Amino acid sequence: MAANSTGILTVRKDVKFNGLKIFSATMVADREQLGEKVTKWMAEHPSCKPVEFVVTQSSDEAFHCLAITLFYYDDTRK
Repeated sequence: MAANSTGILTVRKDVKFNGLKIFSATMVADREQLGEKVTKWMAEHPSCKPVEFVVTQSSDEAFHCLAITLFYYDDTRK
C-alpha cells in the first residue's frame, strides 16, 4: 500500500506563476540535501520569484520519495 502526504506554502497569492521546477529524491542522503538544492537553484536564477512551494512525500514498502515543486514567476519572460 502506498501513502501520500502534501504540504503547500503559498508565498504570493497576488502573482500568477509562469514556470515551475521539480526537485525530487529517493535516497536518504539526497532527501536530506533537497532544501539546499532548492536554495542553490533559486540563487542561480534570481529572475525567478517564488509564488508557491508544494512538498510531497510518497512511500511504499521499499521506497520513500520527497519532492519539492517550486512554482515561480520569471520576470524575464514575456
